[in-house]
Amino acid sequence: MTTLAVLADIHGNLPALEAVLRDMAQFDVDQVIVAGDVINWGPFSAECAEIVRREGWAVIRGNNEFYLLDYDTPREPEAWKDRSQWAMLAWLHEQMGAAWRNRIAAWPDALSLRFPDGPPIRVVHGSGRSAWEGLYASHVDEALCEKLTSVEEGFVIAGHTHLPMDHRAGRWRIFNPGSVGVPLDGTFIARYMLLESKGDDWHPILREVAWDNACVFEAFEQQRFAERCGVIGRLVVEEFQTSRLRVIPFLNWRTSEQPSAPFNRTLLDEFARADPWPHTPLPYHVNR
Repeated sequence: MTTLAVLADIHGNLPALEAVLRDMAQFDVDQVIVAGDVINWGPFSAECAEIVRREGWAVIRGNNEFYLLDYDTPREPEAWKDRSQWAMLAWLHEQMGAAWRNRIAAWPDALSLRFPDGPPIRVVHGSGRSAWEGLYASHVDEALCEKLTSVEEGFVIAGHTHLPMDHRAGRWRIFNPGSVGVPLDGTFIARYMLLESKGDDWHPILREVAWDNACVFEAFEQQRFAERCGVIGRLVVEEFQTSRLRVIPFLNWRTSEQPSAPFNRTLLDEFARADPWPHTPLPYHVNR
């Protein structure tokens, strides 16, 4: 039997990753798979990337790796040039030096796993089409299948949504281990998944691990993260404090209520008085 440990969305959260490492040590794991977003959001991006490199884990890029690689290059989208909204990208660039940028530039965008005693698995970050597009169990199967039409394998590992998933859609079985570093369902646990080969199938075991977040907030303070990263930085800190989406509800609220308002503390204070729930995507309306 082959046993895989599947991690995703570490997001620079070193204490959460270390807690997962300690939990994983009790199992006879043949390979560790990391489905993207090792870096950004949390204050320990380089440290988390170093663990992935040191351990020799199989890893792909997520959309947060593209934030690092495409910032301030000809590939940079026009929207990123609004530094008031995207101040966090300059901060990330400083956290990850040129050596790390060169290493991550060579990470693949997807993997095809082909172990001898289990069916092939495709590893993506978002969907079969894009690292920026999530797969949600709450979506109708037709929509999920459309996002997977390019995937030949019948099993898929994905991340990006931060929500655990074991779902069948059409000819695919989709696994998502949830997030190691930034849970978004109101809980304060690091998640990863064990996959055990079962002939023509894979058996998932979701692991949930407690971790101490105090040093995350200490590092944010030492790095002057909220001050340097502006409105989005403050919302990122709130996501760690609440284990709930804050950036996306804020952006949705601004589009709806204040589309021309500048990104500043006044706008953030107005949002703080609003109810974020109507502006939060439905898949995250859990554990309220």
